[in-house]
Amino acid sequence: MRLELAGRTLLVMAWLALICCASADAADPPRRIASFNVCADQLVIALADPDQIVALSPNARDPSMSVLTEEALQYPLLGRLAESVVPLQPDLVLVGPWDRPLTQRMLRDLGFRMVSVDIVSDVAVGFAQIREIAKLLGHPERGEALIAKIEAARRRLAAAPRPKSSSALLIGNSGYTVGPDSLAGALLREAGLVPPTGAPAGYGGYVPLEKLIMLRPDFLAMASAIETPDGQGALYLTHPALRALYPADKRIVLPSRFTLCAGPSLIPAFDYLADVLARLAKQQ
Repeated sequence: MRLELAGRTLLVMAWLALICCASADAADPPRRIASFNVCADQLVIALADPDQIVALSPNARDPSMSVLTEEALQYPLLGRLAESVVPLQPDLVLVGPWDRPLTQRMLRDLGFRMVSVDIVSDVAVGFAQIREIAKLLGHPERGEALIAKIEAARRRLAAAPRPKSSSALLIGNSGYTVGPDSLAGALLREAGLVPPTGAPAGYGGYVPLEKLIMLRPDFLAMASAIETPDGQGALYLTHPALRALYPADKRIVLPSRFTLCAGPSLIPAFDYLADVLARLAKQQ
């Protein structure tokens, strides 16, 4: 009986030792980080040591999607398949919630540690994400430093001159409008620009041209300046009625690189909007 009890005690002690070791390993900062997501790219560039990063996503150097393309030049880029990750043997792979589900499943099945970097539609949630990733990478103080820089840019935006008009509608191809429950909507709110009454709520929806003319927002906001239609969807944005109501000085270009991610891109986004507000205020 005593031998059996002693054996059980040894098994429990060994089990507890394994748990402690596993917890310690999980708490250790990753040494080889691979990012499969453009938002994760920007967070690891801002928060990790350079020698912690083994590769970034295929979109890391795309200036339409990222504000840190120059910084990304020093790192290799992953391919779009799991085969590009395996030889690097990362101890942490950062992915987006919708990034290539089959590739994610294969990497999990191969035993790689996967962490999802969620889509953020609110500045406060973006701050929480920065803190979470900074802690995960072993540099929580860098997360606080990045947030302090974002807050400084936010204050610069709050102090910028404001136009008398204050309604703006985010509009895209074929009349799709991004709703207030989006990062683009949150950025416009920070600039004091809100959708007109009757605009789609939540994540948005399509607005027929006739309805847009009836809503009559003070400004149209779009991802790029479209002068000539390059497809069926762009015909909406170049319609003569919209051209008449919304010439260039009534249109706000809000590039996609500012609205995809809520990390380091918030700094240039706030400064960009401060310049936009100053221009609009000067025109009135």
